[in-house]
Amino acid sequence: MTAPANQPERLRVAHLNPRAPTSFSLTPDADRCAAIAADLGIPALSRLTFAGEIRAEGGEAWALTGRLRARVTQPCVVTLKPVKTDLDEQVERHYSPHVTAPEGDEIEMPDDTLEPLGQFIDLGAVMIEELALALPDYPRADGAELAAPPADDAPDTRRPFAGLDKLLGSRDPDKG
Repeated sequence: MTAPANQPERLRVAHLNPRAPTSFSLTPDADRCAAIAADLGIPALSRLTFAGEIRAEGGEAWALTGRLRARVTQPCVVTLKPVKTDLDEQVERHYSPHVTAPEGDEIEMPDDTLEPLGQFIDLGAVMIEELALALPDYPRADGAELAAPPADDAPDTRRPFAGLDKLLGSRDPDKG
Protein backbone atom coordinates (compact mmCIF):
# COMPACT_ATOMS: atom_id res chain seq x y z
CA MET A 1 0.00 0.00 0.00
CA THR A 2 1.55 3.29 -1.08
CA ALA A 3 0.84 6.43 0.90
CA PRO A 4 -0.62 9.38 -0.99
CA ALA A 5 1.58 12.41 -1.62
CA ASN A 6 -0.63 14.65 0.50
CA GLN A 7 -0.87 12.23 3.41
CA PRO A 8 -2.02 13.81 6.67
CA GLU A 9 0.46 13.98 9.54
CA ARG A 10 -2.20 12.81 12.01
CA LEU A 11 -3.96 9.50 11.55
CA ARG A 12 -7.26 8.76 13.28
CA VAL A 13 -6.89 5.43 15.10
CA ALA A 14 -10.51 4.49 14.42
CA HIS A 15 -9.81 4.64 10.67
CA LEU A 16 -6.78 2.33 10.77
CA ASN A 17 -7.24 -1.21 9.46
CA PRO A 18 -6.44 -3.72 12.24
CA ARG A 19 -5.94 -6.52 9.68
CA ALA A 20 -3.38 -4.82 7.44
CA PRO A 21 -0.50 -2.41 8.05
CA THR A 22 -1.01 1.23 7.12
CA SER A 23 2.01 2.66 5.32
CA PHE A 24 3.00 6.28 5.64
CA SER A 25 5.57 8.58 4.10
CA LEU A 26 6.16 12.19 5.13
CA THR A 27 8.45 14.53 3.22
CA PRO A 28 8.00 18.10 4.43
CA ASP A 29 8.50 20.88 1.87
CA ALA A 30 11.23 23.53 2.20
CA ASP A 31 9.02 25.94 4.18
CA ARG A 32 8.03 23.24 6.69
CA CYS A 33 11.69 22.14 7.02
CA ALA A 34 12.68 25.75 7.72
CA ALA A 35 9.98 26.00 10.40
CA ILE A 36 11.11 22.74 12.01
CA ALA A 37 14.74 23.92 11.96
CA ALA A 38 13.72 27.17 13.64
CA ASP A 39 11.76 25.27 16.31
CA LEU A 40 14.77 23.04 17.00
CA GLY A 41 17.20 25.95 17.03
CA ILE A 42 19.37 24.72 14.17
CA PRO A 43 20.45 26.82 11.17
CA ALA A 44 19.18 24.49 8.44
CA LEU A 45 17.29 21.30 7.71
CA SER A 46 17.82 20.65 4.02
CA ARG A 47 16.26 17.18 3.81
CA LEU A 48 13.76 15.27 5.94
CA THR A 49 11.79 12.09 5.28
CA PHE A 50 9.92 9.82 7.64
CA ALA A 51 8.44 6.60 6.27
CA GLY A 52 7.17 3.36 7.76
CA GLU A 53 4.00 1.60 8.80
CA ILE A 54 1.49 1.32 11.61
CA ARG A 55 0.03 -2.09 12.41
CA ALA A 56 -2.27 -3.57 15.02
CA GLU A 57 -0.46 -5.19 17.89
CA GLY A 58 -2.23 -7.57 20.25
CA GLY A 59 -5.70 -6.42 21.26
CA GLU A 60 -6.14 -2.68 21.14
CA ALA A 61 -2.49 -1.64 20.81
CA TRP A 62 -0.69 -0.32 17.73
CA ALA A 63 2.96 -0.41 16.68
CA LEU A 64 4.71 2.22 14.57
CA THR A 65 7.97 1.30 12.86
CA GLY A 66 9.81 3.48 10.42
CA ARG A 67 12.94 5.19 9.30
CA LEU A 68 13.84 8.86 9.69
CA ARG A 69 16.36 10.36 7.28
CA ALA A 70 17.55 13.93 7.42
CA ARG A 71 20.38 16.30 6.60
CA VAL A 72 20.91 18.96 9.25
CA THR A 73 23.31 21.86 9.56
CA GLN A 74 24.52 22.83 13.02
CA PRO A 75 27.31 25.11 14.24
CA CYS A 76 30.58 23.43 15.23
CA VAL A 77 31.05 23.53 19.01
CA VAL A 78 34.68 24.60 18.56
CA THR A 79 34.80 26.92 15.52
CA LEU A 80 31.09 27.76 14.98
CA LYS A 81 31.51 26.83 11.31
CA PRO A 82 28.49 25.05 9.77
CA VAL A 83 28.60 21.26 10.09
CA LYS A 84 26.34 19.15 7.86
CA THR A 85 25.26 15.81 9.30
CA ASP A 86 23.29 13.04 7.61
CA LEU A 87 20.95 11.21 9.99
CA ASP A 88 19.47 7.77 9.40
CA GLU A 89 17.48 6.51 12.39
CA GLN A 90 15.21 3.55 13.01
CA VAL A 91 11.99 4.56 14.80
CA GLU A 92 9.83 2.30 16.92
CA ARG A 93 6.81 3.31 19.00
CA HIS A 94 4.10 1.26 20.65
CA TYR A 95 0.73 2.80 21.49
CA SER A 96 -1.50 1.26 24.12
CA PRO A 97 -4.83 2.39 25.60
CA HIS A 98 -3.66 0.96 28.93
CA VAL A 99 -0.85 3.51 29.31
CA THR A 100 -1.71 6.85 30.88
CA ALA A 101 0.03 10.11 30.11
CA PRO A 102 2.64 10.98 32.76
CA GLU A 103 1.87 13.82 35.13
CA GLY A 104 4.16 16.10 37.12
CA ASP A 105 7.48 17.78 36.49
CA GLU A 106 9.79 14.84 37.11
CA ILE A 107 8.69 11.46 35.88
CA GLU A 108 10.25 8.14 34.98
CA MET A 109 9.06 6.25 31.95
CA PRO A 110 9.51 2.48 32.15
CA ASP A 111 9.78 2.10 28.35
CA ASP A 112 10.68 5.02 26.10
CA THR A 113 8.94 3.42 23.10
CA LEU A 114 5.58 2.98 24.88
CA GLU A 115 3.06 5.79 24.39
CA PRO A 116 -0.53 6.33 25.50
CA LEU A 117 -3.05 5.72 22.71
CA GLY A 118 -5.39 8.58 21.99
CA GLN A 119 -7.79 9.22 19.12
CA PHE A 120 -4.91 10.13 16.79
CA ILE A 121 -1.36 9.01 16.08
CA ASP A 122 0.54 12.19 15.24
CA LEU A 123 3.19 11.20 12.70
CA GLY A 124 4.44 14.79 12.41
CA ALA A 125 5.07 15.01 16.17
CA VAL A 126 6.88 11.64 16.16
CA MET A 127 9.02 12.80 13.22
CA ILE A 128 10.05 16.04 14.97
CA GLU A 129 10.68 14.33 18.32
CA GLU A 130 12.84 11.63 16.75
CA LEU A 131 14.75 14.27 14.77
CA ALA A 132 15.41 16.25 17.96
CA LEU A 133 16.65 13.10 19.72
CA ALA A 134 18.93 12.18 16.79
CA LEU A 135 20.68 15.57 16.53
CA PRO A 136 24.36 15.40 17.50
CA ASP A 137 24.92 17.02 20.89
CA TYR A 138 28.38 18.33 20.01
CA PRO A 139 28.82 18.64 16.24
CA ARG A 140 32.43 19.18 15.26
CA ALA A 141 33.89 20.37 11.95
CA ASP A 142 36.62 18.25 10.37
CA GLY A 143 39.94 19.06 12.00
CA ALA A 144 38.42 21.23 14.74
CA GLU A 145 40.18 20.64 18.04
CA LEU A 146 40.13 22.37 21.37
CA ALA A 147 43.47 23.86 22.37
CA ALA A 148 45.05 22.19 25.36
CA PRO A 149 44.98 24.30 28.50
CA PRO A 150 48.30 25.99 29.31
CA ALA A 151 50.57 23.94 31.54
CA ASP A 152 50.80 25.23 35.10
CA ASP A 153 54.28 24.51 36.44
CA ALA A 154 53.74 26.29 39.74
CA PRO A 155 52.96 23.89 42.59
CA ASP A 156 49.67 24.25 44.40
CA THR A 157 50.50 26.03 47.64
CA ARG A 158 46.96 26.28 48.92
CA ARG A 159 46.26 24.25 52.02
CA PRO A 160 42.55 24.50 52.76
CA PHE A 161 42.69 22.20 55.82
CA ALA A 162 45.94 23.47 57.30
CA GLY A 163 44.36 24.84 60.50
CA LEU A 164 41.74 22.14 60.92
CA ASP A 165 43.80 20.01 63.29
CA LYS A 166 44.25 22.99 65.62
CA LEU A 167 40.52 23.65 65.65
CA LEU A 168 39.64 20.02 66.30
CA GLY A 169 42.37 19.66 68.93
CA SER A 170 41.09 22.62 70.95
CA ARG A 171 37.52 21.31 71.26
CA ASP A 172 36.27 20.47 74.71
CA PRO A 173 35.66 16.68 74.74
CA ASP A 174 32.82 17.02 77.29
CA LYS A 175 30.74 19.23 74.97
CA GLY A 176 31.39 17.07 71.98
